[in-house]
Amino acid sequence: MRILIWLVVLAGVLSAAEPLTTVDNCRLVPTDWADGDSFLVRTPDGAEHTVRLYGVDCIEWHVTDTTDARRLRAQRRYFGISGHGGSPRASIDAAKQLGEAAGRFTRRQLAEPFTLHTSFADARGDGKHKRIYGFVTTAAGRDLAAELVRHGLARAFGVYRETPGGGHADHCREELGDLELQAAKRGAGVWELTDWNQLPSERQLERDEEAALELATDAGSSLAPGSIDPNRAARDELMRLPGIGEVTANRIIEHRPYGSPDELTRVPGIGAKTLERIRPYLAR
Repeated sequence: MRILIWLVVLAGVLSAAEPLTTVDNCRLVPTDWADGDSFLVRTPDGAEHTVRLYGVDCIEWHVTDTTDARRLRAQRRYFGISGHGGSPRASIDAAKQLGEAAGRFTRRQLAEPFTLHTSFADARGDGKHKRIYGFVTTAAGRDLAAELVRHGLARAFGVYRETPGGGHADHCREELGDLELQAAKRGAGVWELTDWNQLPSERQLERDEEAALELATDAGSSLAPGSIDPNRAARDELMRLPGIGEVTANRIIEHRPYGSPDELTRVPGIGAKTLERIRPYLAR
């Protein structure tokens, strides 16, 4: 019976593994909530979709709850700018300004009709807002995610998949990582504010705090048994599983769909021990 249930679940999520659909002549729909990596798109048939770019993460500047605040803190530490301006307030303000700059950059890049490549896979981060993952090719023929990283307005971080040109997901991750290194060397965008002496300790602090949060979750999880479906859960829902941080949650999303819980071991970072820790909370 358990196998049958997982086969039914698998049938309902095959869209996550479907080939990309290319939609030309898309338009950006202005909103007050969009940022550099997430925005509203109107396709030629009049349908509207909130698109989340594959592979990149722009700084949060619409911070409305503690989850957003934690993400902003992690981003500041990643770029090594937590000490900028001499106070947390100054660093936060500078980071938000750069997040807003990424939003303006994307609006300029998408001022003319562009091409969307998507399989319409669910890209919810917090489980509340319907979004789809996608690649965007600008009117000038450039990949928007790559342009954001190249200009230092995003980090190479997130969910990856095979590219519109057929490139492997790992190659996409590596190429964006190389662009990030070049942007950092030039001091582009956020990297202009980086304190290189403090960056290693800032990133280590973030890793230590994430590990502590994972241990706390493991010690007293409030998750109900069988409440998390790895084929459908949003990133933040996956991060409630013991021992699952943001990087691993993104990789779970990348490797969908799963025919059984055991298939989660193909996700980098999930071995037999981790699987047994999270198995009680996985949907049967």
